[in-house]
Amino acid sequence: MKDATKAVTAGRSPHENHGAVNPPVYHASTILSETYAEMRAKGKVDPADAVTYGVHGTPTTFAFEDAVAQLEGGFRTRLCPTGLAAISGPLLSYLSAGDHLLMVDNCYGPSRRFCDTMLSRLGVETTYYDPLIGSDISGLMRSNTKVVFTEAPGSLTFEMQDIPATAAAAHAGGAIVMMDNTWASPLYFKPFEHGVDVSIQAATKYINGHSDLVLGTVTTTEAAYPELRDGWLQLGLSAGADDVYLAMRGLRTIEVRLERHWKNGLKVADWLKTRPEVLEVLHPALPEDPGHAIWKRDFLGASSLFGFMLDPAYRSETAMSALLDDSKFFGMGASWGGFESLLVPRNPKPIRTASAWPRPGRPDGQLMRIHIGLEDPDDLIADLEAGFDRMRAAV
Repeated sequence: MKDATKAVTAGRSPHENHGAVNPPVYHASTILSETYAEMRAKGKVDPADAVTYGVHGTPTTFAFEDAVAQLEGGFRTRLCPTGLAAISGPLLSYLSAGDHLLMVDNCYGPSRRFCDTMLSRLGVETTYYDPLIGSDISGLMRSNTKVVFTEAPGSLTFEMQDIPATAAAAHAGGAIVMMDNTWASPLYFKPFEHGVDVSIQAATKYINGHSDLVLGTVTTTEAAYPELRDGWLQLGLSAGADDVYLAMRGLRTIEVRLERHWKNGLKVADWLKTRPEVLEVLHPALPEDPGHAIWKRDFLGASSLFGFMLDPAYRSETAMSALLDDSKFFGMGASWGGFESLLVPRNPKPIRTASAWPRPGRPDGQLMRIHIGLEDPDDLIADLEAGFDRMRAAV
């Protein structure tokens, strides 16, 4: 079955819901039993596998979890209230005091904060590693390294990791491999075909696609699932029924939306390459990008989140205000993956500890993170062109 069909059909059982196309929304905490024997029987069932208490799952959450697991190709999916909870929950599930974590240096910023604060306080040591290290990560493995965390491409700087090579080295050292797979979504990277054991998605982003909820998903292999299940239950991770319903609704159209995001993003990226204000465009789907060969080998498509480097002459607040304040279509805000376009300045230098930014031989300018939405790309280009004109005039 093709992914477009899975996205439409997975997690749906109309014959079980009076013929209704969409699974109903169950708002539930208490689940009643008709008899004492039934209550006793429920107590013997794994609470993550049956409707026994609202926090552990309802038909609404189970339907969405099944759909995500089918698209990602994993054994089981569990939901979390946010994308960050889908990172912190699994890390707490697989790591204990005295363990060692290898975390990619270009990870999502809150992932780094969690490692440097809570995990450190709990006695877990984190070592950050160069995202381009590949199989050489074996040199950083220790006897107590339990988790290698990956993200491809990385947040802000969009460097492309070699996930299969990293995973092989991690497994050889006895560690499991976790991946933040939000950028590619379940459609454009199949983590379990490339050695990943635990795949994380911020369903807030492309799965939902409408910028109106926060939600996280964690999908695992069968071997990795027991530890995730236990940690998930003990931490009380759950997701609201209405958010799950909206995410399921978004999932039904993810294939057509992502195709448009991909197309729009590349058109704007190609235009940005022609601009004298732009030193470099950071997009792994561009042939000249340093990570293009890995992207072409392992990925099935590209989303529309990428970066570009402005000439250093435009680093000032005056230049940023001129570029951004009067934009018609580009909003300034956190998150991405919705139907709307976003543009924000970023500076990864202070948080990189294992690898320099910019990398040797790469231009050093003002980094901009851009998300291309579903607007007509010609309108977006015209908006950016007007912004560049204002920026040049301001400096």
